[in-house]
Amino acid sequence: MGAGKSTVGREVALRLGRPFYDVDEEVERAEGPIGELFEQKGEAAFRELEARFTRDLAERRQPSVIAVGGGAVETRNLLDNLDVLTVHLDVDVDTAWTRAQGSRRPLAREEGEFRRRYERRRPLYEQAADARAEDGDGIVLAAGGVTVSAMPADLVPGPVGLVADERVLELYPAPVEGPVLTVPPGEEAKTVASAERLWRELRLDRSGTLVAFGGGCTTDLAGLVAATYLRGIDWIAVPTTLVGQVDAAIGGKTAINLPEGKNLVGAFHWPVRTMIDPELLVTLPEEQRREGLAEVVKTGLLAGEPFWELPEGELVRRCAAFKTALCLRDPYDRGARQVLNLGHTFAHALEAGTGYETVTHGRAVALGLLAALRLSGRPTETVVDVLAPVPVKVDRERAWEALKRDKKSIGGELTLVLLGDDGGYTTSAPETDVRRALDELIAD
Repeated sequence: MGAGKSTVGREVALRLGRPFYDVDEEVERAEGPIGELFEQKGEAAFRELEARFTRDLAERRQPSVIAVGGGAVETRNLLDNLDVLTVHLDVDVDTAWTRAQGSRRPLAREEGEFRRRYERRRPLYEQAADARAEDGDGIVLAAGGVTVSAMPADLVPGPVGLVADERVLELYPAPVEGPVLTVPPGEEAKTVASAERLWRELRLDRSGTLVAFGGGCTTDLAGLVAATYLRGIDWIAVPTTLVGQVDAAIGGKTAINLPEGKNLVGAFHWPVRTMIDPELLVTLPEEQRREGLAEVVKTGLLAGEPFWELPEGELVRRCAAFKTALCLRDPYDRGARQVLNLGHTFAHALEAGTGYETVTHGRAVALGLLAALRLSGRPTETVVDVLAPVPVKVDRERAWEALKRDKKSIGGELTLVLLGDDGGYTTSAPETDVRRALDELIAD
């Protein structure tokens, strides 16, 4: 009581694009005020109704968010028998009592009993919950299998293989024990040859788990290998760069590059867990930090919040939660999730225009955001002040051909993500305008 389940539940449901159900409200709608039910039939009768409504909602098999009363855990092992993700929305007893006192709740009329019930229920919540959260971001992250915390000692049980950036292994111990396959840092890893080498050297069976330890390029490659090896095995992403922690390792998009364009061969294969430890960023060179900052600015522009101004740990968490929510809402990138490509149509074209050799991803994204904001008719000060993008030398025609092959284009019509008052949106754009915007990013 007083944890905020109804308020936060509605927020999470809105972010995930799912219906929200409050079990107390469902009971009252069908049976009348809960206070009267307690007085006329007793708590046990209410618990039976609570259990029935919870079970009925969960067994609809419809992705949804359900706020469940604490008594469902206290009186029965109901949640253990349902195929649901259970999150304990944690709150201290003083806050809970301040919120609940004076309400119509029949179990919040006497402070002493309220506090005793809190202490009695607390270990039951911990036993029943799959995850713990203190706010909407925490619930979203739990729903996406994303953990933002220090690296645990027991990351994965059972057979495991590790794909790791060779430079990262020089700085940090491997997060799991098992065979290690190294890959080069950066885009050099995302090739057909690299994928083939991993396919041929892996020795896992279908019960095994592949762990990816490195930046976004490492998780892109390892995720694709996991999606295709033995027709698909589980994998865990452990991103070690800012780009990976706020963007690339979240949401199950995996891919490698072709000479004709970036990420043209890939698969959607959601990791069973994404383990984000901000402490791994301590050794990140400033140049690489600025690479990731471009994705932070992109996310903040879409969210309408200056995430780039937050302390690093909170910055990572907020960005990760924003992307996780969109990816859960649209796991196969057919709708709402596409806004995460703000600036990336231009960025990928610029990268391809140099054969992925001289223009880094972060630098290209910064320029791509500049172009997208110009086409959107939006101010560009944030991108200019925070990222300071400057035009780059690339093969103009090669970049233009890569842009025309962008994955979002449909029927030969160029489709871009632009920014409006309510966030990002996809739209077609005249070829002449797009070509001019691209040319403005290229140095003579």
